[in-house]
Amino acid sequence: MQAFLKGAGVGKPLKDKGPAGPSADKKPKTVPWVEKYRPKCVDEVAFQEEVVAVLKKSLEGADLPNLLFYGPPGTGKTSTILAAARELYGPELYRQRVLELNASDERGIQVVREKVKTFAQLTVAGTRPDGKLCPPFKIIILDEADSMTAPAQAALRRTMEKESRTTRFCLICNYISRIIEPLTSRCSKFRFKPLANRIQEERLLEICEKENLKYTRESIEALVQVSEGDLRKAITFLQCAARLNMDKEITDRAIVEIAGVVPSKMIEGLLQTCFKGTFERLEVTVRNLVNDGYAATQILSQLHESIIESDLKDKDKSIITEKMAGQGSTSCYVRQ
Repeated sequence: MQAFLKGAGVGKPLKDKGPAGPSADKKPKTVPWVEKYRPKCVDEVAFQEEVVAVLKKSLEGADLPNLLFYGPPGTGKTSTILAAARELYGPELYRQRVLELNASDERGIQVVREKVKTFAQLTVAGTRPDGKLCPPFKIIILDEADSMTAPAQAALRRTMEKESRTTRFCLICNYISRIIEPLTSRCSKFRFKPLANRIQEERLLEICEKENLKYTRESIEALVQVSEGDLRKAITFLQCAARLNMDKEITDRAIVEIAGVVPSKMIEGLLQTCFKGTFERLEVTVRNLVNDGYAATQILSQLHESIIESDLKDKDKSIITEKMAGQGSTSCYVRQ
């Protein structure tokens, strides 16, 4: 019996199992393109010239003020501060010197008093393992800071003041009006603008070249249009379209379907029916739109754009948009 057990412990099947396991031939990790093409240094940040200029000067002197980045989503706020932190500390010290808290983390007053305060009180040296100089302070990044509670923001201002020698804070938000005044006055404020169409096109074409994608000029224009200045959204849609059309050419029709926007021909048809058709025809057109599953907010948004860009008189435009705003708010109220 013992011989049998001993043989089972050192038998060939167990020896041969190791090399054939999943670790034998590791596949390369698949990374979302948003992360893969995230700027690695401040120079790679697109379109935000003022912020880049100030950060480059600060990096040269190895000093930073407390920062407040605000603006629409997908314009490079988080990417910019992460790139700056990597340049300051290098890949080895980056994990020790940077604390990043997102809206997904609990960020009430207790977290500010414990986690943030404890990290802020740590002192650090002014040299890196590679011998280069680095600033003797840490960086705390509070992403989506406008979702922090008012008591938590109030507790944060004292920490910012007390630990100014060893810590810099970077608050990131979409709406600066939701940040309390004592915090905004302690930070250098930078507004991130929605990316210009030309800048988005350049980045998207660069990604297409690197990923060897087949695309049309119309598909890139459609991506720029549906993303509305949000480069992150544009890159995500591009990756979805590439996976959907593996060996085929990416078309503007595929982009429109992925983005969930209403085709421009349908919006034009709806407008023409409103201007020239009967009420019965309009009812049929609206019913068809509803049956196709398009969101009412999306239809209203695109209708608004089409009306603003149309050749109507300004007075007519204002009357139509006012009626749309009234109907939109009423429908939202009814749904609630």
